[in-house]
Amino acid sequence: MKTPKVKICGITREEDARTCLVAGAQWIGINLYEPSPRSVSLLRAEELFKALPLGMRVLVDVAPDLDKLESCRLAGFDVFQLHFNLDLSAEIIRAWSELVGRKNLWLAPKLPPQEAFPVNLLEFSDTIVLDAYAKDAFGGTGRTGNWHLFKGLKLAHPDTNWVLAGGLKPDNLLEAVRSTGAEIVDLNSGIETGPGIKDPVLLQSAFDVLL
Repeated sequence: MKTPKVKICGITREEDARTCLVAGAQWIGINLYEPSPRSVSLLRAEELFKALPLGMRVLVDVAPDLDKLESCRLAGFDVFQLHFNLDLSAEIIRAWSELVGRKNLWLAPKLPPQEAFPVNLLEFSDTIVLDAYAKDAFGGTGRTGNWHLFKGLKLAHPDTNWVLAGGLKPDNLLEAVRSTGAEIVDLNSGIETGPGIKDPVLLQSAFDVLL
């Protein structure tokens, strides 16, 4: 099994950012979606950047307008993980891609059960995040994602980077990677003691599982 790359999402504290770096995370997500319990302000995000090297800073937001996205780009985010409902206009997604670049855009569509994955999204981004579905939330719920769907999409579209998210924690992470072939995993609530508060023991346990 190839060791997957790891993104840690929902960082709110400098000490957690440093712990993630020491453990071996490749990306650190900072949530600017205000309804999220892990949300921080852009000003707070800029403070957290001081603990994070360039290339690792991931904006996590839900359908931001272009002004907000540009502000985040100028502030120093490197990667832009944007969640959205399936009824969002393709023109808006195209505008995101043109603003930040398709290689820096991670699209995270909210995919209800039984809905087909919208393959037109692959036109706009090199990376797709498949998170667990929750009617009233965008990620961070602790629910397990659809591993079967993930595996099928990864096999069907091997040139796309697929990020497995949703309910991943030390005791199911190895099974998830083996079942899906995931090469990038996104950890969040499964390594927390509370929203935005990472547990260093759980965090290290997750990395130990992948070694």
